[in-house]
Amino acid sequence: MKQLKSIALALVVALGTLTASAQTTKKVDAAASKVEWIGKKFTGQHNGTINLKEGAIVFKGKKLAGGNFTVDMTSINTTDLEGKGKASLDGHLKADDFFGVEKFPTSQLVFKTIGTKANNTYQVTADLTIKGITKPITFDMVVDKNTATAKLMIDRTKYDIKYASVGFGAMADKAINDEFELNVNLAF
Repeated sequence: MKQLKSIALALVVALGTLTASAQTTKKVDAAASKVEWIGKKFTGQHNGTINLKEGAIVFKGKKLAGGNFTVDMTSINTTDLEGKGKASLDGHLKADDFFGVEKFPTSQLVFKTIGTKANNTYQVTADLTIKGITKPITFDMVVDKNTATAKLMIDRTKYDIKYASVGFGAMADKAINDEFELNVNLAF
């Protein structure tokens, strides 16, 4: 009888350990999530949004363990302009010298390594694919209940987006910063 109790106790402990370390995948609510971009240039900046097509966040217990996301590049939308200026910039961003959305309608982000920085704050290294080119990127992500936020700084020249880059011959007063910013707010 004592041996049976010991076996039962061992099973309870083992199942508890498995449950605590089990992975859970949470689908991201694309409609409730928001991705905002900021592109800066010598004479100012522009900002807008881009839609998340789909995504998932993986947890091991309560800790962030993975993630993958697909962004709809055809949804690039400038929010600080109206009329012809907005239409012109949206069209240019979708053209081949920027994101080439006809040939590359989506971009992907896949988490590779995750380290804990502080309570609910993680340092994520991921593979980012834009225009069919994949490069690593590192950023911080804060997870709070059913939301997560991150700010990504992306060097566009690594993805063959060289239009108006000083490093590729643009005059300083016509130059667009090589880095653009993405502010991501995920709901899941």
